[in-house]
Amino acid sequence: MTVRVLLADDHGAIRAGLRLMLDRAPDVAVVGEAGDGAAAVANARALRPDVVLMDIRMPGTDGIEATRRIADEGLGQVVALTTFDLDEYLFGVLRAGAVGFLLKSVGAAELVDAVRRVAAGDGILAPEVTRRVLAASVAAPAPAEAADLPGLDLLTAREREVLALLARGLSNQQVADALTVSETTAKTHVSRVLAKLGCRTRLEAAALAHRSGQVT
Repeated sequence: MTVRVLLADDHGAIRAGLRLMLDRAPDVAVVGEAGDGAAAVANARALRPDVVLMDIRMPGTDGIEATRRIADEGLGQVVALTTFDLDEYLFGVLRAGAVGFLLKSVGAAELVDAVRRVAAGDGILAPEVTRRVLAASVAAPAPAEAADLPGLDLLTAREREVLALLARGLSNQQVADALTVSETTAKTHVSRVLAKLGCRTRLEAAALAHRSGQVT
């Protein structure tokens, strides 16, 4: 399977560099580019990529708003790729529905691996920001009882196990290994957990797990 990628960045040189890194992978294809957020949304609608690498600071429609539109319409999985790891960008784009956050200092091998993982259903966070995301998840206000959080009481015992594994940041393959099931079965469990909790991304589900006391 070839992973189809859309690049969204207002600097042509950066798009060219990203394309060069991704084109070296035989199973990854850059199918389009966009120089601003509005073009990113339009191209995502037309091309239906598997993954959108989205800059945040762009003229006109910025990357956060473009991510929200793409996520709301189910046009592709968005990974924010930015120079700045400011909290307003990090949490803004994750709340908008991004499934990953990377810095532009990422190496070619790491970028290709991230694209593959996201296309396979995993989330991805730059090591530089992982601790801040987890800290924010734990610190967020929460109801006293887990049952007060919508969807948790709908989960089966196995799905609660899956949720706990997601909260630890495990990939689909790692979830499969932990449960001694196939990766396909793990993906099915993850999809059901997200649907029951009303979460768009694994990161949302992980945050919910921390707030509900499912993970300590």
